[in-house]
Amino acid sequence: MFPPCPITSGRSSMSLKSLLLAGAALTLPGLAMADPIAPKVLVITMFGGEAKPWLSGLDLPQSVKIPGLPADADALHCNADLCEMTTTMGFANAAASAMAVGFSDQVDLRQTYVIIAGIAGVNPEKGTLGGAAWADYVVDTGLVHFIDSREAPADWPSQIVELGAKAPDEKPGWSAGTEVFALNADLVQDAFAATKDVALSDGDAAKAYRALYSQEAAKAAPAVTVCASVSSDTYWHGAITAAEVARHTAFLTDGKADYCMSQMEDNATLTGLKRAAEAGRLDFDRVAVLRTASNFDRAHDGQTTAESLAAKSGGYGPATQNAFLVGNAFAQTIITHWDDYATGVPKP
Repeated sequence: MFPPCPITSGRSSMSLKSLLLAGAALTLPGLAMADPIAPKVLVITMFGGEAKPWLSGLDLPQSVKIPGLPADADALHCNADLCEMTTTMGFANAAASAMAVGFSDQVDLRQTYVIIAGIAGVNPEKGTLGGAAWADYVVDTGLVHFIDSREAPADWPSQIVELGAKAPDEKPGWSAGTEVFALNADLVQDAFAATKDVALSDGDAAKAYRALYSQEAAKAAPAVTVCASVSSDTYWHGAITAAEVARHTAFLTDGKADYCMSQMEDNATLTGLKRAAEAGRLDFDRVAVLRTASNFDRAHDGQTTAESLAAKSGGYGPATQNAFLVGNAFAQTIITHWDDYATGVPKP
């Protein structure tokens, strides 16, 4: 034990033991004081396949380990302007990882633009394999009441009932507060304008598979668009559920959101980022969501839903590549024109 030995200067005092412990704490591994990194762009991917094109396509030599990130994706990969992180899949991982980075003192995100970039299922009435969509709305399709159609009243048009409601088409009676995110419209349009002419990757397998669909949007070549993205931890599939999800999406947004992309994380990631923004650690108006289509959300004519769920559509390769091509095109626009973006999203 250290003997008491108070050191007094003016009106403050502390023991020698306290001084020594304080000094030791500053040199403990992981607690050394250092300037935080302040990237112009933070890219958030959800699993290794989405991260790979960023890690191989860019020079990101700096690795910054962040406490709270999962063991298999525990670091940001950075250069002077851009960092990439991976949340790992699903709502729980996405929210936890976003908050770990958002509240880390190792990064300063107050001026950073955040691009969530990953793959998704696509509504064949709105897009096709390899296509890219910047989200104007992100809607949670999991925060609902759900009664299987085999037990629901025969006249119900949907198995989905809003929270606190008693039947479909009733407004919610209560809310968790994270069901709908309307993203900064100026940023969405800026992202679209900067990337609408990007040459997208495609493949022979994807071309052959999309030709099996009757919808004109499904048959078309991949392109960049703007539409609503929906989130659910449940990997749902099929035309019936898709129609109910589209109905729910429009209902919660008073018809403003047009469902086209389905994915497993974005409402959770956005919730984590929103908490950090509310704490003054980042600017939520600088957050963009990009999803690219790796599969259709339903079967084509003559195919069962089970067959569709298990099908190899050929969309995965183009989708992971296009998430990088489109996302990086906007990231580099921000970096190259930082004088315009530093103080906020440029007005049209």
